[in-house]
Amino acid sequence: MDPLRRQITDPSAERLLQAFLLFQEIDRELPVQVVLTFLYVAARDRCHKPALEQDLGLTTASGSRNTDWLTKHHRLNKPGLDLITKEVDPTNKRRTILRLTPKGEALIKRLNSLLDGSS
Repeated sequence: MDPLRRQITDPSAERLLQAFLLFQEIDRELPVQVVLTFLYVAARDRCHKPALEQDLGLTTASGSRNTDWLTKHHRLNKPGLDLITKEVDPTNKRRTILRLTPKGEALIKRLNSLLDGSS
């Protein structure tokens, strides 16, 4: 009987898989769009929500839904992931600034470690 094949043939792809599995540990049902939103904020900490929406091709409603999932309070009174915060921009009250929480900073450090191959 042949064993199931699990030999890693591309270590970079394996590290990327492990990074996505890390997100699955956080929330098993986490949509890729929410992962992209988190990674955008991590790459551009203190960015504006409209910039995120424009750059990722999201509607305002979709941007709100994705960022809400990543904050402390998700929609419908459900707890969020507490990876980012949303703050009113003091220079323009109509804009929202997105930034990583300490939990979000820790996650991006773990992801970077995985992707660098140092973990």
